[in-house]
Amino acid sequence: MTAHYHVYSIGNALVDLEYTVTQHDLDALGIDKGVMTLVDDQQQTSIMEYFNDRPHHRNAGGSAANSIIACSQFGGKGFYSCKVADDELGHFYMDDLRAGGVDTNHHTVKDQGHTGRCVVLVTPDGERTMCTFLGVSSQLSAHELLFDSLRDSDWFYSEGYLVTSDTARQAAIAAKQVADAAGVKTALSLSDPNMVKFFKAGLLEMIGSGVDLLFANEFEAMGMAGSDDLTTTVAALKHISTTFAITRGAQGALVWDGQQLLEIPAVPVTAIDTLGAGDLFAGAFLFGLSQGWNYERAGALAVTAAAQLVTQFGPRLATAETQAILKTFV
Repeated sequence: MTAHYHVYSIGNALVDLEYTVTQHDLDALGIDKGVMTLVDDQQQTSIMEYFNDRPHHRNAGGSAANSIIACSQFGGKGFYSCKVADDELGHFYMDDLRAGGVDTNHHTVKDQGHTGRCVVLVTPDGERTMCTFLGVSSQLSAHELLFDSLRDSDWFYSEGYLVTSDTARQAAIAAKQVADAAGVKTALSLSDPNMVKFFKAGLLEMIGSGVDLLFANEFEAMGMAGSDDLTTTVAALKHISTTFAITRGAQGALVWDGQQLLEIPAVPVTAIDTLGAGDLFAGAFLFGLSQGWNYERAGALAVTAAAQLVTQFGPRLATAETQAILKTFV
């Protein structure tokens, strides 16, 4: 029997506030380029005040949320467990999920506090640097999980960012255990080089005895393998995941389908903003697999979608764009 949900996911609920900046701005603020850094409310407010005179884009984000919405835009059915506050950003976030066709644990909107925010700083080379205040998302726990919906899914997908919170990490581990027991396939994204650098042990705890599918860019993958050699990295990842996809930016992607290593060629584009590219890649890839596609076809869809995304600002494509891409694959 076909599962009611193609993908069930858990992740941080963050409203993205995206600014176009220069390297000088990052230096002035003392912010490390190209990674995600956790900040408190006051630190993030200071950053926003620094850019007070500049326009910005506001989007409902969070890594796994971007992926699950992308899956939905391609035609998949998704469920997203998250935690938001009973504030304006929280209602904005939940409305955006519903508008994206994603089911969620709507009761979380009653929580007091502040919905998480992510200040995204985009430099002229298209690189994104993120300063994240988790807000109530730092309290994400198993309370936000709906196990019946999880069991009624093809895939369970979690983001590596959850490793920074003890309760969120334990929720992801609990969900994986339920998924494993129910025969639901499991997938995890390593999310960010800093997650691998500072929380590798926690990520391995989330992986447990192994996942069915791992997503990583080449820097995250090499960090996880403890090697700067791609061949050694590929061999190491086989010990923690049955299959995996390593994104390589302008060099496309490497995909291990459990039998062979596939090189998915890049789609040549000029990147202006890489925010959400890995998230869209994962969402498109999971959609393809949920439709019975092989890994090469799913990988090609994912690379094509991510390539189109980086030519514009923001973490998502419009549904019309995803459907236009999909038509070239069916």
